[in-house]
Amino acid sequence: MRLAVAIVALTACATAPVQEMSDARLAIRSAEAVGALQYSPQALMEAQRLLQEAQTHLESGAYEDARQYALDARQQAIKARNVALRKNNLFRSNPAP
Repeated sequence: MRLAVAIVALTACATAPVQEMSDARLAIRSAEAVGALQYSPQALMEAQRLLQEAQTHLESGAYEDARQYALDARQQAIKARNVALRKNNLFRSNPAP
């Protein structure tokens, strides 16, 4: 019985993942700023999809799921940004003749 009360109390204490959502949005903007739409579109679109999932879960009150989706979106956006930076630098260092 005590365990059930503790679980309910912990679940009730879950807070909205405001920081995680913000971090994911900033990571996506950063990826876009370095050309991820051109150089890493799949990773960028996946980051955007994950962020949308996070938003949907946030709105339904599923904060832990929203938090995980936001963290995943941030990681995917970082991946998109890194790929874009690498490809962008390759094109800059090897201009077409």
